[in-house]
Amino acid sequence: MSAAVFSAPAYAQTAQTAQPAAPAATAGSQEKMELKGNWRASKLMGLDVYNDGNEKLGEINELILDKEGKVNAVVIGVGGFLGMGEHDIAVSMDKLKFVEEPVRTSSTAPGATTRDTTGTQRETTTGAATGATTTTGRSGDANDWMPDHAMMSGTKEQLKAMPQFKYSDYN
Repeated sequence: MSAAVFSAPAYAQTAQTAQPAAPAATAGSQEKMELKGNWRASKLMGLDVYNDGNEKLGEINELILDKEGKVNAVVIGVGGFLGMGEHDIAVSMDKLKFVEEPVRTSSTAPGATTRDTTGTQRETTTGAATGATTTTGRSGDANDWMPDHAMMSGTKEQLKAMPQFKYSDYN
């Protein structure tokens, strides 16, 4: 009986399958990764999404990754106000085009909101309505690890008609 007790742990240790080792980082490596021109995923969260008519459709709420780190879906919040009544949809990454130039809008009212190079919102007062073209967004030479906005075809109504994305549907 005691032989069976002592041999059980030894059997359990040998029955385990070996997991492949993760690639080891070389401690002595002095190579610097080339990351210029890349974007941080955290900076994409909240990024505005526009259509071809420069109508704001919504904003990116989430990036869904597979186990290898590839983006499988982008969750976009459409409609709503301050997060209330928002309709989340999931689209594949190839449905979005990321743009680094600011959005061009036609300013018809004073107090247009623009975003400067630090990412903070500021209000510019122009007096009476002028109908002039205004550029909103950051300057083109900003290196802040993010595009200015994303573009997607469709209208708000078309996106709201898409099936709503719910995290609970995938648990």
